[in-house]
Amino acid sequence: MAAASTASASQVNGSALPSQGDKYRGAVVEDLQLPPAFALPSDEAISRAIESAYERDFSYIPVLDRHRKPLGYLDVAALKEKWEAGQAAPDDRVIIHLTKFNRSSSHPYTIITPSTSLPELEEFLRHNVFAIVTDYSRKFVLGVATQQDLDNFVSRRG
Repeated sequence: MAAASTASASQVNGSALPSQGDKYRGAVVEDLQLPPAFALPSDEAISRAIESAYERDFSYIPVLDRHRKPLGYLDVAALKEKWEAGQAAPDDRVIIHLTKFNRSSSHPYTIITPSTSLPELEEFLRHNVFAIVTDYSRKFVLGVATQQDLDNFVSRRG
């Protein structure tokens, strides 16, 4: 667990300020009310990927293998740059342009589920641009969470 989530209230000028973990008031990823995930199969054409990303206003799209296991993701802005520079053809498959997840003993896979605490998600997002939210057995991609989702959650709660 992140150190921020275990911090206690601090005293500044005699008044208690909430710790970093308290700003979420015990909330979990499910409380973010993320839209349902949109993911692409690895053999999808990048023309469809770009079109789908703009329709949904997504910056990152998870890419799945034929068993629906996450392989990596498409960075839509980077893919668009490649397209405009002539480095990507409309019929290219997304697997050619995906960023693979770095899974190794030095970079263990972090599971983010609907019950993951928001301080844990925040700590994960300090080192990653987004988080893929999966079910508990990692068989289904449920959503994608970003720092903006956390910021919006805090601002909605006041």
